[in-house]
Amino acid sequence: MGVEVVFASTLDMEGFLRHLTSKTRLIWVETPSNPLLRVTDVPTLCQRAHQNGTLVAVDSTFGTPYFQTPLDWGADIVMHSMTKYMGGHSDLLGGVLTVRDPALRAQLFEVQKVSGAVASPFDSWLTLRGLRTLAVRMRTHAHNAQKVAEYLEQHPKVSRVYYPGLPSHPQHELAKQLMTGFGGMVGFEIKGNVNEARAVLQSTKLFLLAASLGGVESIISYPVLMSHAAMTREERYARGIQDNFLRLSVGLEESEDLIADLANALATL
Repeated sequence: MGVEVVFASTLDMEGFLRHLTSKTRLIWVETPSNPLLRVTDVPTLCQRAHQNGTLVAVDSTFGTPYFQTPLDWGADIVMHSMTKYMGGHSDLLGGVLTVRDPALRAQLFEVQKVSGAVASPFDSWLTLRGLRTLAVRMRTHAHNAQKVAEYLEQHPKVSRVYYPGLPSHPQHELAKQLMTGFGGMVGFEIKGNVNEARAVLQSTKLFLLAASLGGVESIISYPVLMSHAAMTREERYARGIQDNFLRLSVGLEESEDLIADLANALATL
């Protein structure tokens, strides 16, 4: 379709922005990112992009509108997977784009109308149901995720934890500036490799082995063979996704029970 795509990391903002050209129409970023929960300095990105006449779109699924509002940072488009936290119960498929410019909204609506990407009435009702409890759910997701991340960080069989709410996170200070809470997603690396990862995956009871996220139930997944299975090992390694990496979607169960479940699973190593 005549579209050229360039992939670059926003961890090096100046290096990222060097890819901007007069032909760059759109920058698409995900923050916090999946699965390593990296945080992008969207306000700086928007300022520089708009000087170039480039639109900025932000996938804010992990942050949700409760914890971050990229439109306030200057973003032109914000995307949410309604399937995840917005729905909150792992029982619908949907997505949403929010925009600040009525003309852009009309353009996107025309694409939606022509392509038929319209949510069913029942999925729309399920989404509205989920939105009614978004605030209280996100507060509990974030509380439990913080407790789980702090537990994993001190565990002798865990080599690294990825969670923006931890002071050890490389962009913790940036996350504090941009987010009012740090969400329910946690990543961690165990001391071991594929076999040890499988042992943990097969040993949890409360954490369900599944590829989705953002529901009331806690989920454990293995990006190497699930969400990022289409990547080659070299591509994954280049992006920091190692064979010993596990991803958690921390749900609404009691944090003590979730920690006990992980403790039992890690004890198998």
